[in-house]
Amino acid sequence: MCGITGYIGHREAYPIIIQGLQRLEYRGYDSAGVVLFDGQEINLSKTKGKVSDLQAKVKHDISTKGTIGFGHTRWATHGVPNHVNSHPHLSQSGNLVIVHNGIIENYDTLKKELISRGYTFHSDTDTEVLINLIEEIKIQEKCKLGKAVQLALQQVIGAYAILVFDKEKPNELVIARLGSPIAIGVGKDNKEFFIASDATPFIEYTKDAIYLEDGELAIIKLDRDIRIRKINDDTLVEDVKTQELQLSLEQIEKGNYEHFMLKEIHEQPSAIIDTYRGRLLANKGIIRMSGLDDNMERFLNANRIIIVACGTSWHAGLVAEYLFEDIARIPVEVEYGSEFRYRNPIITEKDVVIAISQSGETADTLAAVKLAKSKGAFVFGICNVVGSSIAREVHAGAYTHAGPEIGVASTKAFTTQITLLSLLALKLGKAKGNLSVPNYQTYLQELVQIPNKVEQLLKEDEHIKTIAAIYKSVPNFLYLGRGYNFPVALEGALKLKEISYIHAEGYPAAEMKHGPIALIDENMPVVVIATNKGYYEKVVSNIQEIKSRQGQLIAIVTKGDTTVKKIANHTIEVPETLEAFTPLLTTIPLQLLSYHIAVMRGCNVDQPRNLAKAVTVE
Repeated sequence: MCGITGYIGHREAYPIIIQGLQRLEYRGYDSAGVVLFDGQEINLSKTKGKVSDLQAKVKHDISTKGTIGFGHTRWATHGVPNHVNSHPHLSQSGNLVIVHNGIIENYDTLKKELISRGYTFHSDTDTEVLINLIEEIKIQEKCKLGKAVQLALQQVIGAYAILVFDKEKPNELVIARLGSPIAIGVGKDNKEFFIASDATPFIEYTKDAIYLEDGELAIIKLDRDIRIRKINDDTLVEDVKTQELQLSLEQIEKGNYEHFMLKEIHEQPSAIIDTYRGRLLANKGIIRMSGLDDNMERFLNANRIIIVACGTSWHAGLVAEYLFEDIARIPVEVEYGSEFRYRNPIITEKDVVIAISQSGETADTLAAVKLAKSKGAFVFGICNVVGSSIAREVHAGAYTHAGPEIGVASTKAFTTQITLLSLLALKLGKAKGNLSVPNYQTYLQELVQIPNKVEQLLKEDEHIKTIAAIYKSVPNFLYLGRGYNFPVALEGALKLKEISYIHAEGYPAAEMKHGPIALIDENMPVVVIATNKGYYEKVVSNIQEIKSRQGQLIAIVTKGDTTVKKIANHTIEVPETLEAFTPLLTTIPLQLLSYHIAVMRGCNVDQPRNLAKAVTVE
């Protein structure tokens, strides 16, 4: 949640900061602000609304001169979205300024103490409390900014990524993190530095980045190496690792597509290929995954696999439950990351925990990883973002290599996660002797055909758009599926809710008669996934029950189906595939349906209200 970007160097900072905020706006977009130092004064402008609103306001507010500054785009936690609560925040003296991503849980206690010492507050945010705490410590301890930040953070309970500037130290920035990501782009010869919540704001300026670890504080000064210390014990980090970014400017731009979401839907054939590239050698019957190969015994000897995830990744985990139990015959439990650690779960050293997160920064999933490790479980991560917090925290793992996903509603993240989970299940199934050689080879050969079949489905776009136009104004939707496609029904409903604001619910098709059938009438559209694999006859019976109550049926069927076509109001055909791989196909028309409905309703598809891409706070 929230996006931070900053710059210190020889260039004009403002254009870099604004461009960075535009690229980070998927992390939060209810308010935005920028601060610049012109060598004499701190110039600050902020506003409720989007970065475009900030740009318009800056023209009338401040000078944009200066080679040092930073900005923030907000997803509100403490305090409603408005001008006053927007970041950056100044200290009471006006000499210190901060931007902050995260939550300070004990801010109220700290605020009362500061009020007793004569401080006044203008916002409802925890961030204004933090900057005044830093100022109070700096005054009382007569210390430099870096030390004041360190001492203040030792009093803080919560999560944060912060960037702080002191007018009295005009060539210095202080950065710190605990639970929220922040990256430092390093320019040539330390002549300039870029700071951001992720690397997208500075990819065209440098490929070299340092990712702060939890509990670290960095002091940046021009023409010298970055100094990084541990917040709690003041230990100097000697071996500061610089990573080379595997990211291109083209990947983070929309190209000819109207929205990032549409671009990312259409990128799925290539994203799936990139996920299995170098891992799947179908003609040789080989799956190579170092994270699994090096730890095969832990998986083969596991009592069970526990999958922890949130949102779309949780739905991918539900598909994986079918994959692992069906193909590898390993018991699986799928847990919400947000609930896992709060219910005192039973975790043993014989368990394998798989954590799934597109960003690798999901706070609840990261907390679940740490809990599982503390209990002795082996933890395997599945992430998309190289160097992310979860990727660094787990014992082993694998990247999906889907490329940047900018649209808030995940699309290619879902299909690439399922692809990777399929590889895991197949390799384990073969190792455990649960798959015959012919069956194993059939799976591998079919998996390499999936990208072509997704390409075929994308050609149904205009047909799906026609269906979307009919139902764009309805208030409710139901989604039904069975077996492997029950999680797809949940995911289809989530996509519609996220971007069109239509209430939608997903259910196992057989559960309809246990309550949801009461909702069905001539005004209720029902999307049913009815491929010819997995309980087809039973799903057809469910469809008949809906039709007899005048429900409006949109059916996802296998190409060539005739039975459901006679019953449904609309059908969308998907190519034939193995049952285990049907989610990779059936989800595509549901993504396109939700996209077109949202566009027709005038919704902001890439930045839906109240949502942000990476949920880095609880």
